[in-house]
Amino acid sequence: MGPDLQHDLHIVTGKGGTGKTTIAGALAAALATEGRRVLLCEVEGRHGISELFGTSPLVGAEERRLCRTPTGGEVFGLSIDAEDALLEYLETFYHLGLAGKALDRFGAVDFATSIAPGLRDVLLTGKVYESVRRSTTDRPNAYDAVVLDAPPTGRIAQFLNVHEAVSGLAKVGPIAGQADSIMRVLRSSTTVVHIVTLLEDMPVTETEEAIADLRPTRIHVGTVIANKVTATPLDPGQLQLAAAAAHPFAIASLTPRQNEMLAAEFASEAARILQERSRRETLASFGVPMVEVDFDPGGIDEGALFGIADQLSKQLSDEVS
Repeated sequence: MGPDLQHDLHIVTGKGGTGKTTIAGALAAALATEGRRVLLCEVEGRHGISELFGTSPLVGAEERRLCRTPTGGEVFGLSIDAEDALLEYLETFYHLGLAGKALDRFGAVDFATSIAPGLRDVLLTGKVYESVRRSTTDRPNAYDAVVLDAPPTGRIAQFLNVHEAVSGLAKVGPIAGQADSIMRVLRSSTTVVHIVTLLEDMPVTETEEAIADLRPTRIHVGTVIANKVTATPLDPGQLQLAAAAAHPFAIASLTPRQNEMLAAEFASEAARILQERSRRETLASFGVPMVEVDFDPGGIDEGALFGIADQLSKQLSDEVS
């Protein structure tokens, strides 16, 4: 059984460096089962999706297939650009197709989004909203689920709270109406936010802050995903002994100095794993379901990505509701 399929939109955030994009890609692959089509979106302009899947950069409104999954589905990618989204918005609501492109040439698009930063977030989330809405309007290019590789935890609440973003721009009209529609989807039971973290102090702290920041928005936090967790066969007692260097090494093929250095390295690693477990307990205290992804020393390639997808599939089917 794969991740809970009742969610149409999965939003993935996390502190920079936690593997947020990798987890977003793996989640998209986990959702793409038995003929399902999943769209993986990015909004930060870093081309992280194309790098992850080893393809050329996604440009414009292109929605390109990134991969077929071992479980029989397809993952497509979309890199959402605020300027392109604004031109599409002008065409949709004001029928300013050619005029909008002319404005772009004169730099009006950059000007508009720089003096009203909240407008940029509305445009970006609006494109995600449109992608999600296709399934309810029976569009031929509809997707069974959409995964958003969202901005980091420090900005996620501001990015998603589009009502606040447009409060100083418009009270009525298309922009306000668009914000209302977006918030209805974001606050619905079919949308969920996943927060990616490492078992380190700063990411754990930012995870707690993000949960608190999202609470007033009424957007549901589904899971905390602890990434790059160190697997060990040792129980806590054995780890404590190892961290205290209570079992010095005596490997015959090594010199006493080499055995001493090996014991010190093993003690340091055991202490680090104990710290990971302590931070895991801290995460558990936040009251949000948690899943774990094992650390892979071999790095991320397609096989590793599908391996992470399998880990997420097995755990999220139980955790996400």
